[in-house]
Amino acid sequence: MAFMQRIKNLKDVVDWGLCVGCGACQYYCSYEAVSLVNFESVGIRPKFHNNKCLECTECLEFCPGYKLNANLLSSSHSSDIQSHPLLGSTYEIWEGNAIDHELRYRASSGGILSALALYCLEQEHMNFILHTGMDPSNPLLNKTVVSKTKADLLKRAGSRYAPSSPCDSLHIIENSDTPCVFIGKPCDVAALSSLRKIRPKLDKNLGLVLTFFCAGTPSTQGTIDLLKQLHVQPDDIDTLAYRGNGWPGLFKVSSKKHTSEKSLTYEKSWSFLEKYRSFRCKLCPDSLGEFADIASGDAWHIYKKDIPNPGMSLVLVRSKRGKEILHKAMEAGYLDLKRSNTQAVFAAQGLPERRKELFGRLLAIKLLFIPTPEFKGFSLFSVWKRNTLHMKIKTIAGTIKRLLLRGLWHRNPPTQKLRSISIIKQ
Repeated sequence: MAFMQRIKNLKDVVDWGLCVGCGACQYYCSYEAVSLVNFESVGIRPKFHNNKCLECTECLEFCPGYKLNANLLSSSHSSDIQSHPLLGSTYEIWEGNAIDHELRYRASSGGILSALALYCLEQEHMNFILHTGMDPSNPLLNKTVVSKTKADLLKRAGSRYAPSSPCDSLHIIENSDTPCVFIGKPCDVAALSSLRKIRPKLDKNLGLVLTFFCAGTPSTQGTIDLLKQLHVQPDDIDTLAYRGNGWPGLFKVSSKKHTSEKSLTYEKSWSFLEKYRSFRCKLCPDSLGEFADIASGDAWHIYKKDIPNPGMSLVLVRSKRGKEILHKAMEAGYLDLKRSNTQAVFAAQGLPERRKELFGRLLAIKLLFIPTPEFKGFSLFSVWKRNTLHMKIKTIAGTIKRLLLRGLWHRNPPTQKLRSISIIKQ
């Protein structure tokens, strides 16, 4: 393919719409040539301040928007691990909830990640949790935060369906005196997995890496437009919660000028917000977090709309370290779990099925001579072969149509054409 475009540097990743906004490039850049900007209709993206980034290729080695290699995980696997072409590798699968009722209630489902984080603070004496929370100065936005207490975790519990870049602050973990916990999206964790191989002190200080099942990140524009549906002005917001305080929880917004709250059900708010996800999110092969120690998400197969339930989660144990910490947290009374299986994951989550279409989507992109991400070790072709001919044609044709209608078939630098809402990091 003589006309096939190639990714040569990080700017190419951004301009071709492959960036996931993790923030790892800003953390890593020794030239201080990168800052992060939240573009309202796209998400958090790097902004380049000199030509160093046009010549440098170092960030491509860990950029999750450009490259994911599940084969690199095999060196840490042992004979007791189970591998599934759609779920990836797991040591164990569980389902259950946090024993602490307050943590469970405030979380998006069963409070598993919050309970594990609390266990690591209180029993493993880890220094802090690096994760994402609402920006109190602008509730529309997220910010990378450090939590050291249960009160911190409670304040920041629950999903944040807006752009976040927790890898921008990995230097805080790197400079810590003791191990820490990192919680991020699967793409954030994938970047971290590569970075820890080249940053020994970062690797040493990662006590536990957690992630959640992810269907993609809506842009800030999604939240703004959802607020318009509720007749709420963005500059009048005091607090904004996407989920939590019950399962699955409500989208809730409170006003600075009024004491009343406005809300929408989870089903209505997410069905609205999901339309604002980037196309790159729809190409993700790792929605269930293979690069983490532990991944967790909603146990929707248990959820009954008319039967109250304070929240239940599925838990995928991805590493020996994750297995060790999970069992110790159960023994210490932080988690109430029972054994589960792959059938429960498929019954609860539609995310694994997306991998079946990914080979066809990537093929459609290549047919338009557009550069694609590099995905290795995800069995994309073998699971693609299971689809019917009708589904294969539909996937390829639908992807080409989407690319053409959205103007994604050509290089489109967001930093030149889009409105920025905030500078995340200088």
